[in-house]
Parts: sequence; C-alpha cells; structure tokens
Amino acid sequence: MTRYALVIPARYASTRFPGKPLAPLRGAAGTVRTLIERSWRAGLAVQEADPACVGVYVATDDARIADHVRSFGGQVVMTSPDCRNGTERCAAALAGLPDVDIVVNLQGDAPLTPAHLIPDLVAALAMRGDAAMATAALRCSDSTYRHLAQDAAEGRVGGTCAVVAGDGRALYFSKRMIPFIPETEVAPQEAVLLHLGLYAYRPEALRWYAAQPVSPLERLEGLEQLRFLEGMAPVQVVVHDPVGWDCIELNNPQDTPVIEAILAARGID
Repeated sequence: MTRYALVIPARYASTRFPGKPLAPLRGAAGTVRTLIERSWRAGLAVQEADPACVGVYVATDDARIADHVRSFGGQVVMTSPDCRNGTERCAAALAGLPDVDIVVNLQGDAPLTPAHLIPDLVAALAMRGDAAMATAALRCSDSTYRHLAQDAAEGRVGGTCAVVAGDGRALYFSKRMIPFIPETEVAPQEAVLLHLGLYAYRPEALRWYAAQPVSPLERLEGLEQLRFLEGMAPVQVVVHDPVGWDCIELNNPQDTPVIEAILAARGID
C-alpha cells in the first residue's frame, strides 16, 4: 500500500483576495463555513474512504489560520513565512508529517475538488517511476469552458490550462487559455484541459524543488509546477472526463457566488 498524507497549504496574504482562506462560503442549507474548512472537509472525505491516506494537515505560517483550523479539529503544521508557494510549503511541512511514500497537495482554494481523483493520482505517480510529480486535469465541460472564456474576455486571471503529450507527460501549463483554438472549431471545449490544483509528490522531489531557485516561466506565469518542467523533472498528468460539476477555484471574490451555487446544487452544506 502506498501511504500518503494530504497537505493543504494556506497563506493569509493574497494579491487578488487577501484573507482568502478565512473567506465564508454558504452551503446548501445555509451553513456558513470558511474556505479552508471546506477544503479540509474535502480532504477528510478522502481519508475516511482510503486507508492509504494517513492524515490531513493544513500547512500555514499564519496564526489566524492555524487557530481557526484547530477550532474545527484540523491538524496544523506551522511553516516558514519564506515559503514562496504551496509546493515549497509542502516541502517545509515534511518534518511535521508521518513517514509517507507520497505527499498530496490539496489546494486550499479548491473545495470542489473531486475526492476520487486523489487515489488515482497517487496510483499514477507510484506507477510512473521517472516522474517527480503527478497532477490532474479535467476535459472542459461547456460551462467550465464558458467560465474560462469569460474570465479571459474580462481580463481576470482565472483557471489554469494544461497541455499534455499523448503519454500523459505535461508539456506546459498557463493561466491563459491554451492551446489556441481557431474560430472554425466546432467543439472548442474538447481541446482545453482545466488543470486542477492537485499535486502528488515524492518526498525527495519536494526536497529537490525547495532547493531550486524560482524558474523564469514560473515567475512569469505565477505557476509553481513550471519549476519542475524547467528543471527537466517530468510531470505526469492524469486526465479525467468532466465530473458533473464545475471544479471552480476561489481565485477572485467574484467566484464566491459561483461556488456557493455549486455547493447548493450538490447538496453540500
């Protein structure tokens, strides 16, 4: 059995949405829970369903987030404020985790992440010995494609797109909609893969990553996974069909009503 831990990196500072982990989200029956609690609950559902998952941990450098997580029963690993992204924070959290084969980074702004994708991601990394890291992507539904296109048209940085080779190796990730799709394309959404903020790493790959400087494309795009690609560390992408709801991340305040509507439609309180 491949043992793994779920780590949810969380920071208070955010250019687009300060204090985002503590932002309230209303559920189907009207219960208000913070973003970080909803993300933790998503991780807890994985742990309850999969005996290979040994725990769910929130990694943060902020006392407000740590106190809040402890208030609802979550486990916290305190990390340095010098961590530049979630992957570095996962690396910093290694010392506070049990002995595991794989660490899974569950983004703290992605409470709609499908729980069943995580065991699949762990299995994919365990099978692909040359990959440093594995991540997930969804083929766009019509509504997800429209959401991405609207963000692009209105100048917002929304979801991230992945371009993947035939064997599942990541070729590139971008906050732009890629690849370019001609207007004559009948079903443009079929060419776009929505990257999910879900990563599985081997512990040694995390240590390698933390020792590297920020790479040029990582700095420009603001996408941490590009440091692996630029460092010639293969990234495996597990591509899934749409899951029946839009896996929207809380990137901007405008995303709040969209996520709340999906929680309501799925009956999640």
